[in-house]
Amino acid sequence: VLATESMMNPQVTYGEDLMSRVSYAMMHADGLKKMHEAIIAGLNKLAGMAAHAAGLRARDIHEIVLAGNTVMHHILLGLDPTDLGGAPFTLATHAPIDIKARDLGLKLHPGANVHFMALEAGHVGSDNVGVLVAEAPDQQDSIMLVIDVGTNAEILLGNRERLLSCSSPTGPAFEGAQIAHGQRAAPGAIERVRIDPATKEPRFKVIGREDWSNELEPGEIGATGICGSGIIEVVAEMFTAGVLRADGRFDDSQQSAVSSQQNGDGLGDAELPTANGQLPTGRVRWNGPKAEYVLATPDQTATGREIVVTQDDVRNIQLAKGALYAGCKLLMHRRGVDHVDKIVLAGAFGSYIDPLRAMVLGLYPDCDLSQVYAVGNAAGDGARIALLSKSRRAEAARAARKVDYIETAIDPEFQAEFVGAMHMPHMSDAFPHLDALGILPARAEAAESDRARRRRERRAR
Repeated sequence: VLATESMMNPQVTYGEDLMSRVSYAMMHADGLKKMHEAIIAGLNKLAGMAAHAAGLRARDIHEIVLAGNTVMHHILLGLDPTDLGGAPFTLATHAPIDIKARDLGLKLHPGANVHFMALEAGHVGSDNVGVLVAEAPDQQDSIMLVIDVGTNAEILLGNRERLLSCSSPTGPAFEGAQIAHGQRAAPGAIERVRIDPATKEPRFKVIGREDWSNELEPGEIGATGICGSGIIEVVAEMFTAGVLRADGRFDDSQQSAVSSQQNGDGLGDAELPTANGQLPTGRVRWNGPKAEYVLATPDQTATGREIVVTQDDVRNIQLAKGALYAGCKLLMHRRGVDHVDKIVLAGAFGSYIDPLRAMVLGLYPDCDLSQVYAVGNAAGDGARIALLSKSRRAEAARAARKVDYIETAIDPEFQAEFVGAMHMPHMSDAFPHLDALGILPARAEAAESDRARRRRERRAR
């Protein structure tokens, strides 16, 4: 690799996610044209930057391989993506495409060829085919689960005998969207979190600093928000520290104690809330029926305002992780397996996920943690393999057609799996590898506690 360049997708002006871009193409007569021109301009810029970094010119580029999701594929080629916006999510073509760069508006060598890798299905594009080429689960004896986490998570499951794929609608929460203090990964974003189970006090790391927050003076930290890896860790840590129950709600035992004291039940003054409604822990604060957890105090942030994790934040993460887990389980049922031997986390985001805490959260099924690992930009690796070998391009096209695609959007079993997957790590599935570590709250005790709480609430009514 001579040079690597990246940029924000210029199509975000027209929609933060794929479906909003499909809607833009549907609602605006020139919508497809605008988005097509935006991505072509972006590719020209990236090609120029990469060539310059390698001591070349864009006109020196003779061959280019592209891999991306299906909506990006259609928009880049100027194909109407409307049919991708609703069932049965029909593609214009599954086949790999070769086209002259000049015909797309790419300013490379006049004779340059563009190869767009094959697609799998309506919501699983050539980026997943790139992962398939790079990680080769179809050449394994063991059952491999490959997850590329994003706004839509692409999932591969199987081995040389049979491969299945699907896409789960995880939404943008893992990218920091729909989170009160969420942000994209950038300097200042909280990316690592640990919470003391006894005191409920947190410590964290921000991007750009090697030290934990408790090793720095508050004014040195400058936290700006929470990125995707940070929100996964803080929710998992809140669960294992007892701040959250398995159903994702804040533990209201302290709030109940305060209510009892206010009703004259004899608790000491030390258990009273402070004037602003904050409980004695200093971290959990109730606003009526909802609570929030103070992760960073005002003196630890760049804005002078605290960074909190709200009940709605937790719920949005539960929705995202529930969709991802449900997709994994759906493929496992279709494949006829009750466990996986390896879990591969693909994509840039996968490289920053803590495997243990992601499993505690219930992002994916139980597995030996030594067999859970990140591989980085596997789609890019697959594209690079295809760039260097025409025979591998042909293999990729054949492999894409062999994968059995499961459409989660219209599968009734997906919704049933989703309900159970909302709990942390799951309502009923076993996690023996986590149980062996002794870090999960006893689920039987937690269930009994929930039942007792509901009885108290009924009596109160």
